[in-house]
Amino acid sequence: MNVRDLIPWSRGRELAPGREGIEHPLVAFQREMDRLFDEFWRGDMPGVARAGGGAVAPRLDVSEDDKAIIVKAELPGLEEKDVEILLSDNMLTIRGEKRAEKEESERGYTYRERSFGAFRRAIPLDAEVIEDKVEAEFKHGVLTVTLPKSPQAQAKTKKIAIKAGDGETKTVD
Repeated sequence: MNVRDLIPWSRGRELAPGREGIEHPLVAFQREMDRLFDEFWRGDMPGVARAGGGAVAPRLDVSEDDKAIIVKAELPGLEEKDVEILLSDNMLTIRGEKRAEKEESERGYTYRERSFGAFRRAIPLDAEVIEDKVEAEFKHGVLTVTLPKSPQAQAKTKKIAIKAGDGETKTVD
């Protein structure tokens, strides 16, 4: 197997040519940008965002409803003892460190994508939260932080009626 086959780049992505088989300039530009990014990420961690210092930035999902903000962070290979969560001035900070196993550092690798080191993600919160009621759960490599909104922030949430094309007014939940 060729090591190059392991690199997760956008190989094989076909874009439509322009008229008469001539590639449109924007399509050519897209291909060149793809190639540049592929080369950039081809180092020890292709295709993964970095958080400075070589560490990997955890991937996040942030959702919100009228009662709470929910942040989910993918932290594979970590345990809850490796992670710290801070809340200050409407800024949620998740930080931690993924340490390499000793026996792995002595091996001669053909290809290496896994990353080790410290990380830090700061998520600005758009609403005031009740700090004493914030909860965090770590399960199967996913950290879920639930931040209940303050009564003042909840009061600012207002449902807007939407008029349908037939003239009827409907409220969307």
